[in-house]
Amino acid sequence: MRRNWTKEELILAFNLYLKIPFGKMHKHNPDIIVLANLIGRTPSSISMRLGNFASVDPYHQERGISGLKGGKKQVQPIWDEFFNNQEELIFLSEEILARKENISLEDKYQEQLYDLKGLIGETVLRTVKTRVNQSVFRQMVLANYNSKCAITGIEVPELLLASHIIPWSKNEKERLNPENGLCLSATFDKAFDRGFIGIDSDLTIIFSPKLKEFSKKNFFNETFEKHEGHQLAIPSKYPPNQEFIKYHLDHIFNK
Repeated sequence: MRRNWTKEELILAFNLYLKIPFGKMHKHNPDIIVLANLIGRTPSSISMRLGNFASVDPYHQERGISGLKGGKKQVQPIWDEFFNNQEELIFLSEEILARKENISLEDKYQEQLYDLKGLIGETVLRTVKTRVNQSVFRQMVLANYNSKCAITGIEVPELLLASHIIPWSKNEKERLNPENGLCLSATFDKAFDRGFIGIDSDLTIIFSPKLKEFSKKNFFNETFEKHEGHQLAIPSKYPPNQEFIKYHLDHIFNK
């Protein structure tokens, strides 16, 4: 007898959908196999659910990719809930996932939460949620850029950061939107955050006059010069939102 999907299972499938590239949503993907074992489903059924989420993803609809529409009615509410309340659903999905993995959320994210041990109270709960969600955002952004820096092509995950186009503190609604993230190596993350570099509307990389003041220095030639005017790497699912790019150019980029 076929077992109906629970809301928790759908949330976990959506969690995985956000974390893996579109081209890797097949039943042989190790991450899909792990989730299938956790919830007692087959890898094929997980893969099909990911295809259902692709069918309601506006990005794929604009590209003319229909996904698997058979389960659209089941996954649409999860998708809508995410975009109406991103922070709550992402955190909930991580709580459910940790429970299925038989590990506490604090132990699972001990690297991010090491300095909070022993503390209690509402402030700690907010901090835990923020750090867990930031970690998931990083996973989403790295998956979107296939774990490569969008400017340099560096593909060492430990050296990559999820850079917000509109800073975390400036727009609560778009904090976890993958269209608000760039995968950048540490140096370029800092340069982008400080407005030394920007992304133009055609996704070409531009340098601020402040950065060009160092054009005669060896580090400028070795690190920056070759990237000016080149186009940002094309992500697998979510390109940078043009409104977010404009915000960065208007408010952060050092003209």
